[in-house]
Formats: sequence, C-alpha cells, structure tokens
Amino acid sequence: MSTNRKNFKSNPRDRRYRRFSEGFKRKRVQEIEEGRATVGEISQAYEVSDTSVYKWLEKYTRREKPERTIVESKSDTTKIIALEKRIAELERLVGQKQIEIEFKDKMIELAEKEYRIDIKKKLNEKR
Repeated sequence: MSTNRKNFKSNPRDRRYRRFSEGFKRKRVQEIEEGRATVGEISQAYEVSDTSVYKWLEKYTRREKPERTIVESKSDTTKIIALEKRIAELERLVGQKQIEIEFKDKMIELAEKEYRIDIKKKLNEKR
C-alpha cells in the first residue's frame, strides 16, 4: 500500500467536491489489474465508493471487454416466429378482403350506371 494513501483522508464535506485525474484513476486501475490492490482497498484508502472504482475499471481497463450476449429461451424464439407467421397471414387476409371490398364497390358503381338506380342510398336506408 502506498504511503500516499495514508495522507489521503479528508472530511466528508471536502470529499463531496473531489475530482480525480485520469492519470490517478488509471494508476488505481493498474494496481487492481496487477493484483497489488482490490476494489475494496482502493475504495477504502481513497474514500471513494466501490461503484466509482468499478466505473474506473470499466473505463480504463486494459483487458478486452467481453461481448454482451442476449440469451433467449427456445420457447420465446418459437413463440416469436409463430406470432410473426400469424401476423403475415392476417395481413394477407386483410389485403384479400380489401380487394373484395374494392371489387364489390366497383360492381355497385357499374350497376348504378347501367340501371340508373342509387343502390348505395337504398342500402343505407334499409339499415
């Protein structure tokens, strides 16, 4: 443990406004990486939270950071695929129904022209 740490104690009010240099943080991270100190020892010696020290480690560590892996259960994947298929089928059905509606509207329009009858108006009156 460095002799510099022994002289580092401060009162709580002063600790609130402290800022550590990047070089200071890198040195503490290096101490942890080399096994000369633990997160708890650094935290206690310099009166800084464990959380802060872990943030320093994350930011200044020399080790390659592992990739994040998303773990999804097989049943969730199966459900998602099934739901996506169901959505595609429903979209196809909605498209077919829209074509049918447009076809019927066109047939009514042609019948109105041919027979000179307002079919739409009569359909609405019956309701």
